[in-house]
Amino acid sequence: MFDAALITRASVLIAAYRERQARLVTAESCTGGLVAALLTEVAGSSQVVERGFVTYSNEAKAEILGVDFNLISAHGAVSEPVARAMAEGALAHSRADVALAITGIAGPTGATAAKPIGLVHFGLVAAGRATRHIERRYGDLGRSEVRRCAVEDALGFLEMALEKV
Repeated sequence: MFDAALITRASVLIAAYRERQARLVTAESCTGGLVAALLTEVAGSSQVVERGFVTYSNEAKAEILGVDFNLISAHGAVSEPVARAMAEGALAHSRADVALAITGIAGPTGATAAKPIGLVHFGLVAAGRATRHIERRYGDLGRSEVRRCAVEDALGFLEMALEKV
């Protein structure tokens, strides 16, 4: 399902989190659970991956993660405030130490001039720390490629979060 390079990176990441006795949670929209799926390809990942939320719809973001509908209405689901709220909600609704959230436009539809295909917002928070936001503009690479790029970057952000736990 995933290429060897991604699985190797995921294995190293899982080992590092396990060594620190840290657990993580994902809240995914445009990636549809691909980050959690990649991490759970690794044997022993159950010691690290506390849970994963797939919150594809606005209703799911609100009901499962507690993202305020007013925030979604004001900024759109693909936005910095919603990515931050998703990460914070995932952390609050889990027993994890680190939360990563992803929301974006993979295409081929759903884009606007202000929010083009390939726009992805990430929220990253470690318990007791401020929530970080990262924006990527991959461009119109095709749906699968945008999602693959987001998964690769997600691993990098989870690696970066190790410094905070």
